[in-house]
Amino acid sequence: MAHEVSESAAKGSRGEAVTTPPELLAAPGYVARRLYQSYVALWTRVVDPVLTGPQFAVLTAVDNFPGVDQGSLASAVALDRSTMADVVRRLEVNGLIVRHTSLHDGRRKLLHLTEAGAQRLHEVNRRARELDERLLQGYSQGERERVLQEMTALAARWESLIDE
Repeated sequence: MAHEVSESAAKGSRGEAVTTPPELLAAPGYVARRLYQSYVALWTRVVDPVLTGPQFAVLTAVDNFPGVDQGSLASAVALDRSTMADVVRRLEVNGLIVRHTSLHDGRRKLLHLTEAGAQRLHEVNRRARELDERLLQGYSQGERERVLQEMTALAARWESLIDE
């Protein structure tokens, strides 16, 4: 196949092994991209090949805050408004959520899970938690909490840089 890498391609022109340059391993963005790529591949294989992570996040948030407006939910699930609108539209087309126009403000779209959405969330959530367990296997409960706190703090810091 054209996309296969031959064994000789894993060596440089002088026969040395090609490894990740140290500059990349010291770059937080490179490491974050590796984490994200691995996570998406595992999500697709282990959790759900159709429902995306952002769709799952929206379903989870709507389940926690039924009747929330679409705009408010966008920031809670770390999506920009246009991406949020696209994700919600797809979930609605697939019968997993319904949108109702607010009686008090016709511009606000209020979100609710459908019965099918609640069922799908329940099924996918179980597999997502199993993946989480695999991802953090070998860490104690305290270490897991620390890693997640550090990742959350890092995400918040990077997000704050966007507005600078």
